[in-house]
Amino acid sequence: MMTIREGFLFAHRFFGDPKRVGSVMPSSRFLAEQMVKPIAWDTVRAIAELGSGTGAITSFIQEHAGDEVDVILFEMDKQMREYIRKQYPQFPCYTNARHLTQKMNELDITELDCVVSGLPFFNFSVSMRQALLEQVVQALKPGGLFITYQYSLQMKRMLADTFLIEAIHFVPLNVPPAFVYVCRKK
Repeated sequence: MMTIREGFLFAHRFFGDPKRVGSVMPSSRFLAEQMVKPIAWDTVRAIAELGSGTGAITSFIQEHAGDEVDVILFEMDKQMREYIRKQYPQFPCYTNARHLTQKMNELDITELDCVVSGLPFFNFSVSMRQALLEQVVQALKPGGLFITYQYSLQMKRMLADTFLIEAIHFVPLNVPPAFVYVCRKK
């Protein structure tokens, strides 16, 4: 459940840099639940969340991940990153998702079972999108999951070129409504 403080921080950061933050509000619990629902938690050993924001999805990851699961967070916005580090001190949190595989190596993590993303791909250049998706592909184990949400179907073709799209779920109870892409590494 979003706190008033989280909502205020998110809105403040959005209006300060809307292209980087991507949304005026944190993900709803309905969106967060849909993001973690496809994950086979009993088999997960390592997971990354890109664009953690204030932790709306992170809280669901924490709820499902056992103590043996390595969780890596990425959040570009400094104030939100500081907030999430205080809320989830057990999870390392880094600045730039383009350094995903580098950070994995530093943590001695060889592969990820799943990458969950709240990154606003629509706001990024094509070259930035490609670089981020390449990092995800390199990080995932064979058959690993990439789950991301977007506010349109604009990323469908690029995701289909990179992954096997297993499902696209529409989540109307979010501001704004969102599409959740469930993708598997080819």
